[in-house]
Amino acid sequence: MKKTDIDEIYRKNATMIYKYLCGLTQDTRLAEELTQETFFQAVKGIERFRGDCKVSVWLCQIAKNLWHKELEKRSRHKTVELDDTIPSAENVESQCLNRMEQIEVFRLMHNLDDMTREVMYLRLTGDLQFSEIADIMGKTENWARVTYYRGKQKLMKGLKKWTEN
Repeated sequence: MKKTDIDEIYRKNATMIYKYLCGLTQDTRLAEELTQETFFQAVKGIERFRGDCKVSVWLCQIAKNLWHKELEKRSRHKTVELDDTIPSAENVESQCLNRMEQIEVFRLMHNLDDMTREVMYLRLTGDLQFSEIADIMGKTENWARVTYYRGKQKLMKGLKKWTEN
């Protein structure tokens, strides 16, 4: 493969891969690092790309594998960060409630089936368009829209139950 081909692949897919990784990692710095590593691994292994799928799908798979490796590495090296700041008394209750709600949303998302959960992450945290999600998942844009809508309905139903308790 020529250098110009690789440059073109990077230009067309870098933003999408970055958004995908932002959705998975929830960390822009880590998403940037993993995006660069994704393209490094792609260049190293370009001869293994058989063309059975779109290049963007292949790149997303590389990115996803790198994210899983990062998670494994982190689980082996758990660190505790110390925060010396003391929150103001007025904001403690508000911050606590917001954090509890955020945790509940992620708990509810975790309970969704794998495909729906990934669509939700890509849309909500990766800020991807339905057409981009469909491309990544190898489905139609309509499928991505319907899957997102159904996932959102399940989250809303779960949050309603949570707030009633």
